[in-house]
Amino acid sequence: MDKALQSGKTVGRPDANRLLDWYDRHHRSLPWRVAPPDARLGVLPDPYQVWLSEIMLQQTTVSAVKDYFTRFVGLWPTVEALAQAGEDEVLKAWAGLGYYSRARNLHKCAGVVCERHAGRFPETVDALKALPGIGDYTAAAIAAIAFDEPATVVDGNIERIISRLCQIEEPLPGAKKPIRIKMAELTPESRPGDFAQGMMDLGASLCSPKKPACSLCPFTGCCEAEAAGTMERFPVKAPKKEKPTRRGAAFLIKRQQDGAIWLQKRPDKGLLASMSQVPTSNWFDKKEGEAFTPDTALFSAPEGLDFRKRTGQVRHTFTHFHLELDVYEADTNRSQPTPDGWWSEPAALAGEALPTVFRKVLDLGR
Repeated sequence: MDKALQSGKTVGRPDANRLLDWYDRHHRSLPWRVAPPDARLGVLPDPYQVWLSEIMLQQTTVSAVKDYFTRFVGLWPTVEALAQAGEDEVLKAWAGLGYYSRARNLHKCAGVVCERHAGRFPETVDALKALPGIGDYTAAAIAAIAFDEPATVVDGNIERIISRLCQIEEPLPGAKKPIRIKMAELTPESRPGDFAQGMMDLGASLCSPKKPACSLCPFTGCCEAEAAGTMERFPVKAPKKEKPTRRGAAFLIKRQQDGAIWLQKRPDKGLLASMSQVPTSNWFDKKEGEAFTPDTALFSAPEGLDFRKRTGQVRHTFTHFHLELDVYEADTNRSQPTPDGWWSEPAALAGEALPTVFRKVLDLGR
C-alpha cells in the first residue's frame, strides 16, 4: 500500500502553475538570468549567457560560479569573442573552477557555433546536443530557458523534488528514467524555462536535502513524501564506492632573486590536461602496495637541485580518487631547471592556469 495512503492524508496532483506563481515571487537574482518582471517587459534571455552559466554550473555550486561568470562575460561578452580567444587564455580564466575538460569544450563549442551556425545557438535539444560539451541536461536547460522550448530539464535539485513528490523508491542512478518521465508530465507548454528555473530554485531553498520547509512549499499537499513524513529519505541513492587514495610528490622550485616559481604545462590529454603545474612525481595508488618513500619521491625530482621536504601535506579530492602530495622545495638561480617550462613571477602566479591542487602546493610553500 502507498505510504501516503497509509498515513491517512489525501495527496493532490502537483500543479505547475503553483510553482510558477511561487517563482514569480521568490526567484533568485542571478547574473545570467532574466527575472520574471523583466521578461514581462520583453527582455529576452541571452542564449550565450544561458549556455555559459549552464556549462559552469555542471558539478559546481551557484556561489562558486558567480564570480567566474562575471569575469568571463567581462573578458568575452559574446560567443564570437570567446571563439577568438586562445585556449590557454580560457584555461587561465577557468583555473580553480575544476573539471577542466568543460573549459576546453567551452572554447571548442564557441568555435563550432561561430563556424557552423553563424554565431547563433541552435534552438532545439537535438541540435544543441550535437555541440561539444553539451549533453542531455544542458541541451534541455538551454532550449527551455533561452528559447522557451518545453524541454524536460532534470538536475540534482529537480531529482530530489520529483522523487519526493512521487516517492520514487528506486535508487539513483536507476531512478533517473522515472524521474524524467514525471518531470516531463509536469512541465507546462507555457513558460517551460521559468518552470525549470523555479524547480531549481525550489530545490536550492525550501526542498533542501535535510529539514525541507514543506509548509512553505508550493507543492505542499501534493507531495507523497510530505504526506508520509519521509521527505529526507529521497532521493534514494545506491551506496557510494569508496574512493581510492593516491600518493605523490610535488617539487616547488623558487628563483632566489625574485621568488619566481618554475611551472610546466601538463599533457594535452588526461587529468587536468593542458593546465599548468609545478613538477610532480607519478601518483601511486596506496592499495596497490607500491612503496612511496622520500627516496622514491626524490627519484622523480628535477636533477641537480637540493630539495628539502616541507612540513605538512597537500590533500585534494578529485572525482574518482583522493590525492596526498608531499611537497619538496628548492632554491636556484639556474635559468632553466628542467627541460620544459617557464618562470612565473609572484605577480603573475594569480593569472596562471593552475588547478586548485597546485595552488595548495604553492600555499604550503609560502
